[in-house]
Amino acid sequence: MKAVGSVALAGFVQFVAIAGALFLPSWTVHYWQAWMFLAVFACAAWLPSVYVQMARPTALQRRMRGGPVAEARTVQKVVMAVLYGSLAAMCVVSALDHRFGWSSVPAAVSVLGAAVVAAGLAMVVLVAVQNTYASTTVQVEAGQQVVSTGLYLVVRHPMYFGNVLMLVGTPPALGSYWALLFVAPGVLVLISRIRDEETLLRDELAGYCDYSRRVRYRLVPCLW
Repeated sequence: MKAVGSVALAGFVQFVAIAGALFLPSWTVHYWQAWMFLAVFACAAWLPSVYVQMARPTALQRRMRGGPVAEARTVQKVVMAVLYGSLAAMCVVSALDHRFGWSSVPAAVSVLGAAVVAAGLAMVVLVAVQNTYASTTVQVEAGQQVVSTGLYLVVRHPMYFGNVLMLVGTPPALGSYWALLFVAPGVLVLISRIRDEETLLRDELAGYCDYSRRVRYRLVPCLW
């Protein structure tokens, strides 16, 4: 139960941080896109994570050790700092956009963006279930095996594909076109992270070279 409490607390802290990044810059609680975004986070990431922790206690433990500080490789520290910064900037710029009326995003587009974010968040949680070695830090652990089923049949890095969906869906979900400026930096650092990670996996994870030949696409199906 202690681990479940840790997952629930981590999710709550993230929820509060996101709420602060949205409602403080917008300086209003009359921001329906922000409330929708928070509801999506709670329903597609926070609550499922708590359930997965209860059902499969080891599935999310590696996901709890994330962020720039947790990375052992310098390039990955930089990558994660830029990725976290891009997501934070999206929230703040979207909130300012709402406050000052820079964009006019149709409600239907915001709802569609929220659906994309939900799909991305759900994919990240599903990856933790399908691959117990999935981690927010780049590493190879003793006894680790290549996972080639489920989402890993489609792309080699489905967790990062979920991150891309979140990056793309967040600005319209929050009612901002200007926040889309931060999508490119986020995707570029994910590509850099994948290239560095695959170098490590080919060198240290038995069977990964064969797997990469079977599953052609790294991040986005039919593209790369």
